[in-house]
Amino acid sequence: MPTFAAPDGTELAYHVRGEGEPLVVLPGGPMRESRYLGDLGGLTEHRRLILLDLRGTGDSAAPADPAAYRCDRLVDDVEALRVRLGLERMDVLAHSAGGSLAMLYAGRYPQRVARLVLVTATPWALGRPATVEHRLAAARLRKDEPWFARAYPLFEAWLGGDEAADEDLTAFAGFFYGRWDDTARAHVAALDDQVNDAAGDVYFSEGVFDPVATRRALGRVAASVLVLAGEVDGGPCPELARETAEAFVDAEFAVQPGAGHYPWLDDPEWFTGRVTEFLDGRRAAGAPTRPSR
Repeated sequence: MPTFAAPDGTELAYHVRGEGEPLVVLPGGPMRESRYLGDLGGLTEHRRLILLDLRGTGDSAAPADPAAYRCDRLVDDVEALRVRLGLERMDVLAHSAGGSLAMLYAGRYPQRVARLVLVTATPWALGRPATVEHRLAAARLRKDEPWFARAYPLFEAWLGGDEAADEDLTAFAGFFYGRWDDTARAHVAALDDQVNDAAGDVYFSEGVFDPVATRRALGRVAASVLVLAGEVDGGPCPELARETAEAFVDAEFAVQPGAGHYPWLDDPEWFTGRVTEFLDGRRAAGAPTRPSR
């Protein structure tokens, strides 16, 4: 397992899977070890995935200073990984909360990003978190699912801060997946062993984000960007994800049909096809884009 030293001396680990051109992958959670990403639906057949375990997760060491879990402080860890890999510029894929880390990195080191893929990434860095109504509206799209009647009130209670509802996430976790099947159940069952909750609380600390400055910085990023949303995801819903695409100069926006927050599990073939198409520089027919300035 390869490791490298962060600027503050914390030993960080990353995992290499697949063959081909490297693709640096930033996990979400926040602060969930990269193991939950698996092979990203078979993306390893097209790219060599470099999956970073953020500090304090997976095989990476915890920092001496807990404040180092802040999303803005993790930017330099990503840059240290690029240096470790010896890449002048790198392709980056970020999932969920990792999307805000990727946006901060692109804003600070725009010359180091070749292509950027943001997968179901709520734009916290742009001051636009997913709301309770966003999530409930997406949940209501599942009203014909056999488990909906029992799960919806529990999900509503959880979103309202009911600690009792937090005891059994599997009771309403179907809302995070496009298909609530055995694969999805196994995926959510592994959650508790993969997330550093204390670090996650610091990740979104007050003052971490400066949305105005970030929008200004992203407006100077020349890299091509793919923003991919899940059709039935509530965090972010497609409308909110589209706002992320609008922050970049050269961005494509795609909605994966029937997908939730983990689209590579819902339809691996669709996911890997769309992401590979983008990384290979092939623009999808009819793909919405933001016109270059």
